[in-house]
Amino acid sequence: MKIGLAQISPVWLRRKETVAKIAKWVGRAADEGCDLVAFGESLVPGYPFWLSSTDGARFNSDIQKELYSHYLDQAVVVARGDLEPVCIAARQRGIAVMLGCFERATDRGAHTGYCSLVTIDRAGAILNVHRKVMPTYEERLVWGTGDGHGLRTFNHAGFCIGGLNCWENWMPLLRSSLYGQGESLRVAVWPGGPQNTRDITRFVAMEGRSYVASVSGVMTHNAISDELPHAELLREKCPPMMAAGGSCIAGPDGEWIAPPADDQEQLITATLDPAFVRRERQNFDPSGHYSRPDITRLHVDRRRQSVLSLTDEHPPG
Repeated sequence: MKIGLAQISPVWLRRKETVAKIAKWVGRAADEGCDLVAFGESLVPGYPFWLSSTDGARFNSDIQKELYSHYLDQAVVVARGDLEPVCIAARQRGIAVMLGCFERATDRGAHTGYCSLVTIDRAGAILNVHRKVMPTYEERLVWGTGDGHGLRTFNHAGFCIGGLNCWENWMPLLRSSLYGQGESLRVAVWPGGPQNTRDITRFVAMEGRSYVASVSGVMTHNAISDELPHAELLREKCPPMMAAGGSCIAGPDGEWIAPPADDQEQLITATLDPAFVRRERQNFDPSGHYSRPDITRLHVDRRRQSVLSLTDEHPPG
């Protein structure tokens, strides 16, 4: 299977424009012969870089409320068809897509968003929406905590593919939940920066004896549009390089197939062989012959969580 990592910048905090850009990069990956293309964490409509630079935790700040309001307005509503251009591109070109989104959850009242990883198959169908189970540090100021509903794997082109958002890849039990389902390729999505991907990518590959593809974004001040709320403040406070790439691929022996990339937009590709996974499982299989389920087991609750359960009475007839 040939995989592509589309390390690109969003049209920051502008959903429709970013989705259109992603659809073009799906076509570019297909032109390169890729069977699967992945995009970074919350790429649609973009990562909330302002939080750490504009006093994001200040309570009742008008600035933070205005930025959040805009962010939520630009979030992805899956049921509304916001990702349809990407789905069409996937279907027309016969390529699967894994895409990080800020998802506005209509099943949770529609005013909280989640950092979600969306899986789209080569027929253009949305197979899975995995909501990040624990936002990291200041991310909790704008993202809700997700659930286990999306902890699933999918068979594609000879691989069993799983995906996690950013620091979820540091959580041993989440990793194990995918290993136990037969994962042979992990897609790890990140906002951007080799400091995030350099160590964990190789470690998870060695631990799971699987391929691991980490895909990041890139972003500079050039992505801050005058149309955004408090654009001048954002330019003043945010660092010039907010996301510095670092996309990479490690093999199931933990060695680099594609080392961390620099901070430019680019498509990183590699051809992966499932036989390599089988070779490395010969001496270690974390959920198979090297496991001890008689001693330790993992329980995963994959129900979608909600505060509301409605029971309607239907009249006879």
